[in-house]
Amino acid sequence: MSTSHDSRGREQQIDALQKRLASTVESLVTGDDWRRSLEFAAKFRARSFRNTMLIAAQHIDEYAQGLVPNPTPTYVAGFRQWQGLGRSVIKGQHGYQLLAPVKARFASTTPADPDSWRRLARGEKPRGGEAVRSKMVGVRVAYAFDISQTEGDPIPAPPQPVKSTGTAREGLWDGLADQITARGFDVRLVSDSRSLGGADARTEYLTRQVSVRMNMSDLEQATALCHELAHIMLHAPGNPDAVADAEAHRGVREVEAESVSLMVAAAHGLDTSRFTIPYVSTWAGTVRDRDPVEVVQSTAERVRATALAILDKLDTERIGDGDPPGLTREGTGHQSSFSLEGTPAMNWSKPVNRVEL
Repeated sequence: MSTSHDSRGREQQIDALQKRLASTVESLVTGDDWRRSLEFAAKFRARSFRNTMLIAAQHIDEYAQGLVPNPTPTYVAGFRQWQGLGRSVIKGQHGYQLLAPVKARFASTTPADPDSWRRLARGEKPRGGEAVRSKMVGVRVAYAFDISQTEGDPIPAPPQPVKSTGTAREGLWDGLADQITARGFDVRLVSDSRSLGGADARTEYLTRQVSVRMNMSDLEQATALCHELAHIMLHAPGNPDAVADAEAHRGVREVEAESVSLMVAAAHGLDTSRFTIPYVSTWAGTVRDRDPVEVVQSTAERVRATALAILDKLDTERIGDGDPPGLTREGTGHQSSFSLEGTPAMNWSKPVNRVEL
């Protein structure tokens, strides 16, 4: 009986947290709301967009109650992660409730056949010749805490590059251009926007050429180039990763590309006030048979994944990602193959090790 009661309690807790997430996403109304959410996500880009929104909403509550001294968090980690860094959670602190994946192990002698995988019981060993993969089978509620909710050994202050309003970070343009050329496109500078139809930049897929106008600041040129790189990565013709929302709605495509550029700029501590994003309802509410909240969440996760893929290949100075220095997460890299939306997603091409909170 107690097991059934505990299970119902966990389900209610997850349901309440998902409703809190939906309410937070629904509050993103204006383009500035969206911009601020991506700026916050860039500061805590080690975590999913959903969990950064949950952190932001709950931190506001904690600040209003006087439980944290600052209006925004600095470093966020789990209870045992803080212990591993020589710090402990202060008595009375509740922390943030986040959505975390629940994993199970699956085994198969024919990994290429998606129907051949069988779930291993806890402690069960695979048979001889079987490959083993981890797959998300559900979600649970996990807790994380801001550094201000802990005490103990000192942690270095987060890196804060000098904010720039007109100059791009050293190496940013070259790094973005290298990624574009690696995808088989040429990059050229043009004198003004007349040859670009009034735009700052344009990508021609037939000639595989990206053009950027010269009569802008270094920062504007770099962010325009990043916008075009995002288009190439997300929306190029024949892209197998393109999703129906972006394929069917030009507004979603433009929001995705501009948002990737915004998030990459924010991760470098650059001024993002020049970015213009339309009201959320003008693009999220136009996708047929999709709830606008779902469109916003899926768009944000695609933006984050693309921005992280770009950042991973840049050798540039940037702000921290929300993890305290010295924190070691399971696995490597920034991205997770876990999906908290609908049916769990799985990429069977390689093992999934990272548990992303």
